[in-house]
Amino acid sequence: MPAKSFTVLILGDIIGRSGVRAVVSGLSSLVRKYNADFVLANGENAADGFGITPDIATQLFASGVHVISTGNHIWQQREIYDYLDQNEAILRPANYPGGNPGHGHCVVEVRGVRVAVINLQGRRRLFPLDCPFRKAKDILRKIDSSADVILVDVHAEATEEKEALAFYLDGSITALVGTHTHIQTADDRLLPGGSGYITDLGACGPADSVIGFDPLISVERARSQLPLRNEVSDNKSVMHGAVVSVDRDSWKTTSFARFREESLV
Repeated sequence: MPAKSFTVLILGDIIGRSGVRAVVSGLSSLVRKYNADFVLANGENAADGFGITPDIATQLFASGVHVISTGNHIWQQREIYDYLDQNEAILRPANYPGGNPGHGHCVVEVRGVRVAVINLQGRRRLFPLDCPFRKAKDILRKIDSSADVILVDVHAEATEEKEALAFYLDGSITALVGTHTHIQTADDRLLPGGSGYITDLGACGPADSVIGFDPLISVERARSQLPLRNEVSDNKSVMHGAVVSVDRDSWKTTSFARFREESLV
């Protein structure tokens, strides 16, 4: 007899070798702990903090991730471009101009449940892309009734922009999660229309860091105002994310909560 709930595990930005190690080695334990049916992870910082490569994406898929979302750093590893076209389960933000490599949303079936994932990028203090509000509605019209669960990853700087988009889509999606700032926020909740929401999932990456990067370099950048390149810290990781439970009969979101798990590696 099928379970009454369908559970989604969503992982925040995976940062560098430390974050990849943590997910590859620890995801199966997380899946068991939360009885997860589906895993979404943001992988845009997986390649030394800037982008993702086909090899890393393959590792994440093999570890149990079903869909990888990304963000503004997706274009920094050119070897990923063809891979984005070839594999619909790795996304780039949908509101980049048409003609760019890859896909901005996908629908995958897992355990008889059709899960749609939409990847968007904000515009406040980032590139002036197409409107994420209009793009989200356009994609929802395309998806129509072809999905039971709809997840939205908004890769953005501004809290106001993420919250506004969440209220705009509330009731028409299962959950909207924010990524990009790497620090988990404490505002996980169900919105009035029933959609789950958090401003930022946090990150899967080194615990002793400044948003995943070497603290010494971050301090010197701030003190000197020199354009020093950030380097990912390589120490024991912590994994941040959220767990979403959905009722299989009504497809309503029944719970949404953030989590923090220390990695063993």
